[in-house]
Amino acid sequence: MKVGLFIPCYINQLYPQVGIATLELLEKLNVDVRYPSGQTRCGQPMANSGYEYESVGACNNFVDNFKDFDYIVTPSGSCAYHVKKHYNIIPQTTEVTKVRDNVYELCDFILNILKIKDVGATFSHKIGVHKSCHGLRGLRLGSCSEVVGPKYSYIEELLQEVKGAELVTLKRSDECCGFGGTFAVTEEAVSVKMGKDKIQDHLDSGAEVITATDTSCLMHLEGLINRNKQPLKVLHIAEILNSNL
Repeated sequence: MKVGLFIPCYINQLYPQVGIATLELLEKLNVDVRYPSGQTRCGQPMANSGYEYESVGACNNFVDNFKDFDYIVTPSGSCAYHVKKHYNIIPQTTEVTKVRDNVYELCDFILNILKIKDVGATFSHKIGVHKSCHGLRGLRLGSCSEVVGPKYSYIEELLQEVKGAELVTLKRSDECCGFGGTFAVTEEAVSVKMGKDKIQDHLDSGAEVITATDTSCLMHLEGLINRNKQPLKVLHIAEILNSNL
């Protein structure tokens, strides 16, 4: 299979180590992965702010860059969700449909396309998993507490195979962190309170590291952790799965 790697704008600008870890991890798993140099963003920030139709150029550029790949993989549940669910604002050509059907969040791709659980990682720390809203309730990367049905979590399935890792149990495991894209800007006070509550749940559960499938959520939590000088480290799931610590 030929796989295209999509690195979201905020990872490219602020957390390049997450993009590097994603690439290295896929290469370790013997994936033929390419990075199209013409990629920019998926268009989500504009859509979140109420300017969805002004993101048409970004949507078309995304399709142009990834239309020839069998799969598109991204270390972002929210970006994968945006492409899958919100690209109906552009004409639904065969190329657009193919891209929408074949874009995957990293953990989903490893577990359900590559059929791999043990990626050979070592990470000897207590880990708290933040289940990002778009990934959880949009992509169904895990079960939701409000839905009666089997319990599962793709990110936890992969972490359970990481040597030395210990997953802690949170009291409110699928509660929003408060980031919500532009919600963190327009509703700052509510966003901060939600973030602080989420962090306290991890602290109370004994976590040393918070991880997630979305760097945007982790960026929000990391800012609060640093400002309040709390004893928690924040790492994207790709960094843990690519680790030998």
